[in-house]
Amino acid sequence: MERKCVLMPLTFAKEGEVNEIKKIGGKEEVRKFLEKLGFVTGANVTVVSEVGGNVIVNIKESRVAIGKDMASHIMI
Repeated sequence: MERKCVLMPLTFAKEGEVNEIKKIGGKEEVRKFLEKLGFVTGANVTVVSEVGGNVIVNIKESRVAIGKDMASHIMI
């Protein structure tokens, strides 16, 4: 039986859990902005803390805070 890959937005990730970025959605300018912050397909991302959907994450040896709207475009 084939296993399907279920994508979910970064906003649903648990604190402390390492996840791999599978896809970046949104308009071109949103994808470029996130790419400049290090959010690229294949990168590992760990949620450090979450408040009201806004998240602080570790990505590529950096700590970055992003809003709920941006985090919803990052699929893990």
